Amino acid sequence: MDWCSCLLILAQGDAGAPPEGDAQGSFWFNLIPMAFIALLAYFILFLPEKKKQEQLKKLEAVKETDRVITSGGIYGVVTNVQRDAGRVTLRVDDSTGAKIKVSLAAVAQILGDDDESGKEKAKD
Repeated sequence: MDWCSCLLILAQGDAGAPPEGDAQGSFWFNLIPMAFIALLAYFILFLPEKKKQEQLKKLEAVKETDRVITSGGIYGVVTNVQRDAGRVTLRVDDSTGAKIKVSLAAVAQILGDDDESGKEKAKD
């Protein structure tokens, strides 16, 4: 007999079978990786989607006179909202009254009244 035949005989034996009293233990042992995969899927797939939907709800609340910052880093005050076209008009310079039109999706954040420091930094 060569060594390959010996390995086949050993592989066919009962060496790989679980102990008879360990049927419940193997169920719980197999449940751990499945639970880990479910948690991983939640954090990778579902949680970012939930955050994105919450952000879109906030963007629906954009109204005139809101101070906003775009995804490109432009600070401005909303002067007009065209929801059907998906556009907003921003006044970016108070002294000249310069305005730009950007996509509603480009609005990254609605700033509160206490965010005056961000506007002052943008002027510098």
